[in-house]
Formats: sequence, C-alpha cells, structure tokens
Amino acid sequence: MRAPGYTAERGRAGFKYAVHDRDGDVLLAVEGEQVVGLASVYADILSIRYGPRCWLQDLVVTASHRGRGIGAQLLEAASDWARERGGTHLELSSGAGRNDAHRFYLSQGMSQSYNFGKQVE
Repeated sequence: MRAPGYTAERGRAGFKYAVHDRDGDVLLAVEGEQVVGLASVYADILSIRYGPRCWLQDLVVTASHRGRGIGAQLLEAASDWARERGGTHLELSSGAGRNDAHRFYLSQGMSQSYNFGKQVE
C-alpha cells in the first residue's frame, strides 16, 4: 500500500537521501542483475531507556520472490547494519491489517508492540 501523497519523485528523493545520509542506508537483495528486495535503515535516535535505536523503515520483496528467504536475509542484514553502528535495538512499524507481515516479523524473533502515527502534511 502506498503512503498518502506518494509520488515517484518523492520515492526517488527518499532513496537518494537514505543512500547519501551518513546515518541511513538502503540494503538491496539482488538476483542476477535484478533488484528483488530492499530495506531502508536509519540510525535515528538515542533512546533514554534503550540506547541507540536503528529504524527499519522499508522492507520490500517483489511478489514473485516472496517465500524464498529474501525478507529474512534483508532483516538480518538490517540487524547487522544496526549492530555495526552501535545500535542496541532495531524497530519498525507495520500497518494494523498486515497480518502476513506480522507473522513474518514474529517468526524472525521480533517482539510485537504498538506504534501510533499521525499524518502532519
């Protein structure tokens, strides 16, 4: 599901930002010459309670490549990325109705909590 107001230009700008930001990155899953998945990660805040947090903003695998372990590899790569930057934890948010995604995250050892958001545009 696309975010409200999403445009290809906003996507390109966000991708470039993540790639060039010293506290962000885009991790790619590549098969041959084709990108089949990506994860955007950010070292974003120093939590008072938990220490340095890393945020997994996007985790996407093309529909034709799901169920092959690519998402698990990307999640592990995101965890490694966080660890290499001194992160104590990796967090993400997922829409309330994304049951398949939630099962996947739980199967990968993530704990479930509540995340609230508000559009401010």
